[in-house]
Amino acid sequence: MIVVLVSAAAAQSAPLREKVIIDTDIGDDIDDAFALALALKSPELQILGITTEFGDTETRAKLVDRMLGEAGRQDIPVAIGVHTDAKTSFGQRPYAEGGHFGRATHPAAVDFILQQIRRYPGEITLVTIGPLVNVGATIDRDPQAFRQLKRVVSMGGSVDRGYGDPYSEPPPAQPEWNILNDVESSKKLFAAGVPVYLMPLDSTQLKLDEVRREYLFRQGTPLTDALTILYHQWAQQTPTLFDPMTIAFLDDPKLCPVEPMNIVVDAKGMTLRGNGAPNAQVCLHSDPEAFFKFYLSRVAAR
Repeated sequence: MIVVLVSAAAAQSAPLREKVIIDTDIGDDIDDAFALALALKSPELQILGITTEFGDTETRAKLVDRMLGEAGRQDIPVAIGVHTDAKTSFGQRPYAEGGHFGRATHPAAVDFILQQIRRYPGEITLVTIGPLVNVGATIDRDPQAFRQLKRVVSMGGSVDRGYGDPYSEPPPAQPEWNILNDVESSKKLFAAGVPVYLMPLDSTQLKLDEVRREYLFRQGTPLTDALTILYHQWAQQTPTLFDPMTIAFLDDPKLCPVEPMNIVVDAKGMTLRGNGAPNAQVCLHSDPEAFFKFYLSRVAAR
């Protein structure tokens, strides 16, 4: 009897993990893979599933299958998003098509997202780290169910700063990739009535320099080995870890403090400050040193 009481008390005191679905265009830029790696090393999160979106969503799902298999996490469902005709480089295709850990079938992303929302109303955080194709399709299918998300945490937009070296004179705001590639779905998100937490270019241009890369890649874990292969298939030099900030924010909100703001998406894909009531919590400033200290301590850990 005493053992039962102690176990019940321990269960009550244990922190609840945040239920998340990660919506990703993994396979083009490399930062999606780094974001997924951090999510897999985050005890704060319960990953309900990963949905692929934008372009060749079927091959993206194969990439996720393999990465999850290498990490020993084949328990996480992978769903295929809306296929589009996007012309992207998909440099990490060889990893995806290597034939390792491929699943015979995958559910459709919109069906999967709605199923999970109905199962856990008010509990799910949808993390979007690509163009918002699946988001728009989910809102179109069932806007009432979409409003039962706990929140959306999204990498996207450019409020005061555009693309460029974060240590130089700030470049002016410009259309950001994820917003620009589905402007209409982006507009739908900010009008959906769901709490939106936005990580724009202003706070996410985090350069993984050579010293940090070498430290991470020499750890020799299944996860860091996967990142090493994907990095070399990406075939560029210094990754910018835009997307991992969404996961870092969930793990430790102090890494990207937010402020309320009204965001308006215009026809050109700009995310402008509006004059209406706040429809988003936006992170405009982050500390790269604090972010990388956190990131490397998590992903490099055995």
